[in-house]
Amino acid sequence: MTGADALLLALGAVAVGAGALVVTTRHLVRAGLYLVVCLGALAGVYLVLAAELVAWVQVLIYVGAVVVLLLFAVMLTRAPIGASDDLDRPGWPAALIGGGVGLGLAALLVDAYRWTRVDLTAPGTAERLGEQVFRTWVLPFEVLSVLLLSALVGAVVLSRPDVGRRPAGGRAPAAAGNQDRAGGRP
Repeated sequence: MTGADALLLALGAVAVGAGALVVTTRHLVRAGLYLVVCLGALAGVYLVLAAELVAWVQVLIYVGAVVVLLLFAVMLTRAPIGASDDLDRPGWPAALIGGGVGLGLAALLVDAYRWTRVDLTAPGTAERLGEQVFRTWVLPFEVLSVLLLSALVGAVVLSRPDVGRRPAGGRAPAAAGNQDRAGGRP
């Protein structure tokens, strides 16, 4: 085992451990911070694999932007910051489904590769990576940006209880200058 292999195993263990803490913690802000650790460990994996550009994009986009957006959305929706007892559900169905999916993926990978050594291609350049991103993967990036924008707009709408709510009488307010049909009142 080389030093790179040991470093990959250590970073993988940190990523898996932090990912497990993301989904098991009862504190929403701590889950966001564990997500930062998980995504940072993945950036470290990219650095060990000599994909520096992908590692820095991981740090800038995911750690920098997505997690900050997540934490702002939590703050805007006035979600409980501490432990939430009303969301306490049994964890065995999720563990059963997650374990089954994990075992299925492991069996699929073992069946696909049969423990053979796979030759890696030559390392790419930033030019080749940019060409692939902006030719092949531009639509998923645009869809993701629209999804993040709609999540932010939804967080703002949920944080404002007065938006979209009708008055106490149950009717929408009449526009200025219009008259009510029943009584002729403005």
